[in-house]
Amino acid sequence: MAQPACEYKPGLEGIPVAQSSISYVDGKEGILKYRGINIEELATKSTFLETAFLLIWGRLPSKEELDSFQTDINNHRRIKYHIRDMMKCFPESGHPMDALQTSAAALGLFYSRRALDKEEYIRDAVVRIIAKIPTMVAAFSQMRQGNDSIKPSDDLNYSANFLYMLTEKEPEPLEARIFDVCLMLHAEHTMNASTFSAMVTASTLTDPYAVVASAVGTLAGPLHGGANEEVLTMLEEIGSVENVRPYIEDCIKNKKKIMGFGHRVYKVKDPRAKILQQLAERLFELTGHDEYYDIALEVEKVVTEQLGHKGIYANVDFYSGLVYRKLGIKPDLFTPMFAISRVAGWLAHWREQLAVNRIFRPTQVYVGEADAVYVPIEER
Repeated sequence: MAQPACEYKPGLEGIPVAQSSISYVDGKEGILKYRGINIEELATKSTFLETAFLLIWGRLPSKEELDSFQTDINNHRRIKYHIRDMMKCFPESGHPMDALQTSAAALGLFYSRRALDKEEYIRDAVVRIIAKIPTMVAAFSQMRQGNDSIKPSDDLNYSANFLYMLTEKEPEPLEARIFDVCLMLHAEHTMNASTFSAMVTASTLTDPYAVVASAVGTLAGPLHGGANEEVLTMLEEIGSVENVRPYIEDCIKNKKKIMGFGHRVYKVKDPRAKILQQLAERLFELTGHDEYYDIALEVEKVVTEQLGHKGIYANVDFYSGLVYRKLGIKPDLFTPMFAISRVAGWLAHWREQLAVNRIFRPTQVYVGEADAVYVPIEER
């Protein structure tokens, strides 16, 4: 049973699966660009919704376009009472990512129309998904505590409104701005696992709600979106600055993964990690210092000293958890924060995929038996 000659690459490492104009990464130089614009410039000058527009439609919006986009999203923040009732039946012990995946898929029951050739349908889907994902995350967070969900506030912008729905407390302007920058930093990152999952699903021409649900399920894994939650667990386990070096050296000796370090693409410090570290320090000035930050600094110092020569440096997950922690966000909500942000990138790739669609159908290298014989059950 001869197989055609082909090189097998575990995890498709280094194999291009698409052409895209959405984002660009230079892992050796530590560069990330959205539609050609450096992430540092966007983090300083833009907002999450403007960045989402840029990613999805390929250009910065005019003031009128951005105002219209923001207004439409504000008008679609609420979710159907049927979805709220469904969420109330979720187990309180369930992980928020599982709740989000189920809720995102349920949106398709109300809005799926598969009219994928119509730009109006695409825009409506983009607006609904970006508007409702934060509401569903915040609603489940309240419901699992036995509370009713908090209605969106028409007076608050996108990021401030989410923090309000999560805590029923209007955030400080700096807190809302820092969270908005966090969303921008996580919005897109070329061909990562969840984006590839979204594209494979999109290539079948199913609806965008199934596309997003598929991507959420992929993001939930600890090797992708769940790492920032694990970083805080690691910092808590280390406990003090003095314990850092023996802890890290033990991890290296026993080949244990050090959460928040290393990246398939970056061989220098993740540019998003640099910005997140600056955000954390700004937040500490407002809300007080976090002792975990001192531990984190020592961890980065030791890991860089021990593993930097191998291209292992802090990635986006290392400091994001510290920022979310200071914003009063529970650790098991860290990955849903990632999803709220990355949905912009998923939708950008969904729209791009539709323009040149061909269903994904990779091959495999067969390594099983060639001439197996069926053995009757009485002879086994």
